[in-house]
Amino acid sequence: MSTPGTQRPVLRARDLGKVYRTGEVEVHALRGVDLELWPGEMVVLLGPSGSGKSTLLNILGGLDSASTGEAWFGDHDLTHEDDRDLTRYRREHVGFVFQFYNLISSLTALENVALVTEIATRPMEPGAALRLVGLGERLHHFPAQLSGGEQQRVAIARAIAKQPDILLCDEPTGALDSQTGVLVLEAIERIHRELGTTTVLITHNAVIADMADRVLVLGDGRIQQERRNPQRRPARELVW
Repeated sequence: MSTPGTQRPVLRARDLGKVYRTGEVEVHALRGVDLELWPGEMVVLLGPSGSGKSTLLNILGGLDSASTGEAWFGDHDLTHEDDRDLTRYRREHVGFVFQFYNLISSLTALENVALVTEIATRPMEPGAALRLVGLGERLHHFPAQLSGGEQQRVAIARAIAKQPDILLCDEPTGALDSQTGVLVLEAIERIHRELGTTTVLITHNAVIADMADRVLVLGDGRIQQERRNPQRRPARELVW
């Protein structure tokens, strides 16, 4: 993992704020967040529902825009780019993994991954991506023939098949039991280790934070605590 002083951050944010308005009601989802993400780093965003984790992730991933402040990917100011530029940023640089798999039911695992590689600028071979998450024997299975954990690993393979600079995971184990969740986390861990992708993982489960280089605890739209893990625990040792 790169550290401050050796390279520039992959992503950085300054004074990020996000306000949602419904009629006359304002909801402050983010309140002045400062953040830097470094090459090859694994970061966990930890906090309860409503703390601003997903809003922050969506802004960093170009899925949402900030109300105030700035977010940068390298030299690109994400807060002032238009929809076309943000689409290009997401397509070329960001992989997303969500709690729900969003697979196309009529396509096999291989075909679901191939949908992404067909439009990527530097794609991985779809079968290689699936083998990387331990699904080499499930290439031609349809989603209905796969367990929940296997479907989530297909979703992870789809996200990393374009070889993104950043992998953003929003509660990837939220719909899974603990045993299956560990398998999914092991897949994320392996990708992070072998591809060196900067990885951000949202969770409300404090145990999962032990596998990260750095943990950011969010509450009330702010980063309330930051801590580093001198020794990350492998996913297979996590018990919750």
